[in-house]
Formats: sequence, structure tokens, C-alpha cells
Amino acid sequence: MATSASICDIGGGERIMATCETCGNDYDKTFQVSMNGKAHTFDSFECAIHALAPTCDHCGIRIVGHGLEKAGTFFCCEHCAQGEGVKGLRDRI
Repeated sequence: MATSASICDIGGGERIMATCETCGNDYDKTFQVSMNGKAHTFDSFECAIHALAPTCDHCGIRIVGHGLEKAGTFFCCEHCAQGEGVKGLRDRI
């Protein structure tokens, strides 16, 4: 989704407002996250997580922490990895 910008007059000063690529909100405090060489614009960490965080291949939740990965498959925890038959991954070493 392309990022757009608009100009807003707030308190006598103009501010450039960008649009969040997840929710479409025009906001003067957006931020960008660069991932795999592409810049993404968001208005909140919640929107960034929704758009960019991998999902657990077992339970489907967004992985916000480190998570676990084996052969390109992501899991939120050891329990979920075991649920998919993946052996040898541990949450804590």
C-alpha cells in the first residue's frame, strides 16, 4: 500500500501528516519501519505488529518477542513447536 501525506494546520503551524498503511489513519506522528529493504509507515506499534510480525504456525498469534524458528517455520513457544511435531527447539537455554 502506498503512503500518502497531507498538510494539516494545527495551532497556526502546518504539519505534514502521513497515512498509516494498516488502518489508513492520517496522523502527524507516524513513524517508519524498514523491513527487507522496504519502508513501511504506521501510526502505532499495534499497527506495525499487525502488518509485520510473523504469526505462530501452530496457534496463529502474532509473535512480538523473539519466538522460535526452524526451517522457515515460526512458533511463539516451544509448546507450539512440539504441537507441530518440531523437535529440538527450546524457549530458554
